[in-house]
Amino acid sequence: MIKNIITYPTPLSVKYATDVRSFNEELFSLIDDLKDTMKENKLKGLAAFQIGSFYNVAVVQKDDGELLELINPRLITHSGSVITQESTAYYPGKSAKIKRYENISIVYQDRDGKDCSLQASGELAIIIQRKMDYIFGATFIQRMDKEQKESFESSLAYGGDIGEADYCPTEFKRDKIIKGINIVLLLMLVNLITSFFVELESLWSYQLYGSYSAMFLTVVYFFYAQYEGKEYTSCTSCQLGNIIGTALFMLVKLGVIMGVSYYFMAN
Repeated sequence: MIKNIITYPTPLSVKYATDVRSFNEELFSLIDDLKDTMKENKLKGLAAFQIGSFYNVAVVQKDDGELLELINPRLITHSGSVITQESTAYYPGKSAKIKRYENISIVYQDRDGKDCSLQASGELAIIIQRKMDYIFGATFIQRMDKEQKESFESSLAYGGDIGEADYCPTEFKRDKIIKGINIVLLLMLVNLITSFFVELESLWSYQLYGSYSAMFLTVVYFFYAQYEGKEYTSCTSCQLGNIIGTALFMLVKLGVIMGVSYYFMAN
């Protein structure tokens, strides 16, 4: 029988699924309902939680199209990681980038109560992990980091799709390069001030080395910022104009320090 799939904001049935103890007609009927609902909605996996049942049961579609019945599944081992673009029936029209295990091993029981094991990778491993999230009363939102979760919750409130629009972090890895450039410029400024009180020919050499380092880091920043920005196309701070402006500002500061340094130190 085709069942209605629970969707947001209706909460999932219970916090944790209950393991199946009786392998009877009630269980078989539940599994058939899952399969019918999957086919009707063209899904590749469905957990009992998603149709209002509290049992630890899920059905997933294997690579060859066969439907695999998972009763009381448990994750045993895992390896590797992969970022996937996921959508779920619980959040219609929403998608997000989620970090998953690339390879997994699970144990489960079949409809006859027989203990089974399975090693899965690729799409099958991802689908199994997604359905097991529901078994523990969770959705992929629990897999998100703090910033991504806040962005996704905002999309639920105001519309939009985090998977299509991305989200904009408050900090980028390229910010560390900017900090490095500013540290070099600060050391150059200290070196310049020192030259007012101490006459050493080596101070000008240090200033040259510092300028080379600052220029090198600025070039690294320019290209890496563009590479990083491709992951967050919706962020204004990721746009090329902003990146160029930041790089030019660093070079202007370097030019001012070197101009003053040349006047007082090289002559």
